[in-house]
Order: sequence, then C-alpha cells, then structure tokens
Amino acid sequence: MTCTGVLSDMVAPAVTTTHHVDPGPCCPHPPQCPCDRNEDLSCIATTFQYLQTSGWYWGSISASQARDKLLAKSEGTFLVRDSSHPQYMVALSVMTHYGPTSVRIQYKRGSFWLDSLSPELPHLQSFPDVVSLIQRYIGSGRPAQGPAASTEDSRLATIKPGHAQFPPVKDSGVILKLRRPLHRPETFPSLQHLTRLTINRNTNCPHQLPLPKPLLDYLHDYPFHI
Repeated sequence: MTCTGVLSDMVAPAVTTTHHVDPGPCCPHPPQCPCDRNEDLSCIATTFQYLQTSGWYWGSISASQARDKLLAKSEGTFLVRDSSHPQYMVALSVMTHYGPTSVRIQYKRGSFWLDSLSPELPHLQSFPDVVSLIQRYIGSGRPAQGPAASTEDSRLATIKPGHAQFPPVKDSGVILKLRRPLHRPETFPSLQHLTRLTINRNTNCPHQLPLPKPLLDYLHDYPFHI
C-alpha cells in the first residue's frame, strides 16, 4: 500500500484536553495582560493536543503507577504524565540504569524545559511544546561525537531524581537517556500515524510533498517522528 493510500484511509481527529492548574497563593508579581494569557492558553492547548496524539501521554497516573509500568522496560523507555505538583503541568518518567525516575517539565511564557541539576540551568534550551523537547533529547545520554558536537547534551546530562531506587549518594544525579516511548495499550499507533511518523522522519519539508491538502494537513497536525 502506498504512503498516500495509508494516510487517506483515516485522518485522526484532533483531541482537545482541558488541564486545570492550581493558581497557587497570591504573589507580588504584576498580573499578566490578556494577550499573554491568550498566548499561554494557546501554547498549552497545542502541547496537550500533540501529547494526546502521540500515544505516550498517560494523563493523570501517579509517579508510583508510572514506576510500575516502567520497571520491566529497558533503559531509556519513557512516558509523559500529569505532574502531581501543583506548580507543574506535566512530568517525564523514564527508566534509568538505577530504575524508574521522574523529572518535572517546567513552563513559562510559551517555553518548556526539563528540571535539572546542571549549573547551566539558566541556559538550558527551551522548546515551544513538550513533544519537541522530548524529540530533541532522545539519545542525549550518548557520548558527544567529535570536537564540534553540541554542548546541549552535556547541559542536560544530570536530572533531579525522584521516585527511584538510587544509591544513597548525596546530591547525586542521573544521566538522562531517552530511547523509546511507552505507548498506552489503548492508544497504540495506527497504521496511518506510523506512516506519518515515517514521513516526518525522512523529510524536513513535508508540506512540499505532492499530496492532497487533507493529507498535508494531517502531517502538519503532528510534525514529529516519535
């Protein structure tokens, strides 16, 4: 079956998720202007739409439930879930060399980044959505190759461990290795979604492909390869 044929069988509908965030206690910071709030809402809505489409967003499961699901998996297997901390929206749970752990994903003014023990934290790269962040750091635990290798991986080499059986070493961190997502059984990727991932993996300009507009729109709805 051709790539076009697979994609045209069914175009997955967009899923909209409402996510409630505890505003927390009053603080002395000036209130956001309406335009900032609208940009935040748009950014957050886009991120959750991407996460719902990915198949490896597990929603409101707890850190212990995520740990149980990752225990028998290979190192680098990961999932994204809602954070139990009221100041964060989502967290990344990943199987490490020492066992499953979780790291919070921070958000501010249209940007997402991972919590880290790195002294370079103020300079860590940020991303417009969570899936872009995850895609960037897949394989980041591998050694950099060559003198021109990016320093971004080393900046994110050490994450704050949580809910894992780590050796009792004070202030120790964990090397981040993301290899493969853990899909929810009920959202295992469809054939057309797998085709979309393959196309996105093999071209940087899917909008230039000779495909009908509905199929180009389908590619645009999830511009990632994980």
